[in-house]
Amino acid sequence: MDPNYLFMFSNSDEAVINKKLPKELLLRIFSFLDVVTLCRCAQVSRSWNVLALDGSNWQRIDLFDFQRDIEGRVVENISKRCGGFLRKLSLRGCLGVGDSALRTFSQNCRNIELLSLNGCTKITDSTCNSLSKFCPKLKHLDLASCTSITNLSLKALSEGCPLLEQLNISWCDQVTKDGIQALVRCCPGLKGLFLKGCTQLEDEALKHIGAHCPELVTLNLQTCSQITDEGLITICRGCHHLQSLCVSGCANITDAILHALGLNCPRLRILEVARCSQLTDVGFTTLARNCHELEKMDLEECVQITDGTLIQLSIHCPHLQVLSLSHCELITDDGIRHLGSGPCAHDRLEVIELDNCPLITDASLEHLKTCHSLDRIELYDCQQITRAGIKRLRTHLPNIKVHAYFAPVTPPPSVGGSRQRFCRCCILL
Repeated sequence: MDPNYLFMFSNSDEAVINKKLPKELLLRIFSFLDVVTLCRCAQVSRSWNVLALDGSNWQRIDLFDFQRDIEGRVVENISKRCGGFLRKLSLRGCLGVGDSALRTFSQNCRNIELLSLNGCTKITDSTCNSLSKFCPKLKHLDLASCTSITNLSLKALSEGCPLLEQLNISWCDQVTKDGIQALVRCCPGLKGLFLKGCTQLEDEALKHIGAHCPELVTLNLQTCSQITDEGLITICRGCHHLQSLCVSGCANITDAILHALGLNCPRLRILEVARCSQLTDVGFTTLARNCHELEKMDLEECVQITDGTLIQLSIHCPHLQVLSLSHCELITDDGIRHLGSGPCAHDRLEVIELDNCPLITDASLEHLKTCHSLDRIELYDCQQITRAGIKRLRTHLPNIKVHAYFAPVTPPPSVGGSRQRFCRCCILL
């Protein structure tokens, strides 16, 4: 090996690479390294330590893949090193980080724009007060599963973070309409609200969102079981840019929501309405005829829909990529036939879920064999699907992932000749 090569990368501060390349170029090279590599480089020499720990290299940090059991002092040290350079920080799952560390962080990193505290369960309203006081440029904040968060946090954010565009407070079940009202009145640029599991939210909260969030694109209300048509219709009428809506588990909603979406939200791309058992073909017909950009639909346990819904989707929704029909027990091979011959089938459809659809047979697999983009199909507990049918499908789509279950033969065949076999209980008795 060339001795000059060894010298170039030696741990000496007089190494050739440090002499030949200007600091600006070295910093540029270091800027492409991840957190782990930067930390390793910092141990090579004094010169590289300075370069690796330069704040300009620490503008985007995700500690999830590095070390989740960090303590608050690590966050404090990072904030002091990065200062105003830091724009994006993810501390998701860092259970040891609390309010004190995040106060120091807020004071030092006043240009932060994206902050994830997902699963940081020690976090309380005090952290949001610190962010409100010191971080006016904050745009994206993830507080999912920070269950100590209350309305006080939303009021603080509304006062100090007017540029907020995306907020995730899923499973923060102490939040009520008062917090939502305070937030949306002062953050008119909100585009994404994730309120999954905020079980105290009622229609009144949705009315505030509909009245003050005209730019809203994504709304997740999964398992917010108290909401009804009244609140959601207000959302549809006030949020015409809506592209993604999840109301899975909101059992009170009816076809009125699908009509409101069809009439007011033509850009809708993702709709998740699993376990909304009052929805019918009538509502989905209006939706399909007006929302032609639909790409993903979760209709699991929408038990009233029939092949009529699939016919409308096949005609009017050419961009459909993912469709879940699990537990839709009225769906038959004829509905799948229409879907398989529709404009989405050949180049778009990637996933179709048909678990617990008892009327589906191998004929449906035949109808899907020309769906060349189909990547995955779910067939658990489809009693009329056979191994032979799946094998035939794979001859046309060799790379498809098929998830199915075939119960073992009962009783099991005899083994070792014609000797009668007894179960364990019979032997004991």
